[in-house]
Amino acid sequence: MLHRRWFPDHIDGEAVVLRRHTRDNLRDFLRWYQDPEVARLTRYQDGPMRPDEIERFFTMRAMGPDSLAMGIHIRATDRLIGSCAFSQLDGDNGSALFHITIGEHDAWGHGYGGEATKLMVDHAFGTLGLHRVALSVFGFNERAIRAYLRVGFVIEGKAREAIWRDGRWWDEFHMSVLEPDWRAARWQARAAADGRLEAPDAGRGGDGGGNVGEDGGRASGGATGAVSDGIHGARVGPRGGG
Repeated sequence: MLHRRWFPDHIDGEAVVLRRHTRDNLRDFLRWYQDPEVARLTRYQDGPMRPDEIERFFTMRAMGPDSLAMGIHIRATDRLIGSCAFSQLDGDNGSALFHITIGEHDAWGHGYGGEATKLMVDHAFGTLGLHRVALSVFGFNERAIRAYLRVGFVIEGKAREAIWRDGRWWDEFHMSVLEPDWRAARWQARAAADGRLEAPDAGRGGDGGGNVGEDGGRASGGATGAVSDGIHGARVGPRGGG
């Protein structure tokens, strides 16, 4: 079991608050992961997860001891709109995989997924002392890719034609962000705010909208992302499943 320091009760942002999941959140997971559009952005299979798969996934990945999973709540109302997580936490090598899903359609396009991603990356490097955070994302999820780029992730490779979707083959991109790059970007942002240098190109990859739908993320095994203004698609479940 991982040390308690991996599991804060909450991480506060400006528009969202990340909170540890409770059993009551299962009903939201059942609704989100039976949604065909969420499934499209987060699963290898062409179709939503079955209820029994979702319950197993929730028990293992949202409530289990081997991943840091947090519910994404709108700060002003405390409404639960999605989930984000680290899995495969490796203290020896300072690495983790990131996953995110914004399950509520009316929360897409408001930047909630982008802020949740940034909060988790800040937590990984600033609090947990990790060196590398990685994810994977389907090539058709262009808005998610742009959002991840904006947070600081870079594309480091791809699995060619890894998924059949919408009548054609698509690549799956592998992305990561490293602590030295994160630290340098934070320094540049502070220096720009102080007027000491020009602000860095925040868009490294364009608009950072994020959805899960915005980060649509696979919740387990790799983040396939839909951070688009609707679904951050960091894959939510293991390669085959939920």
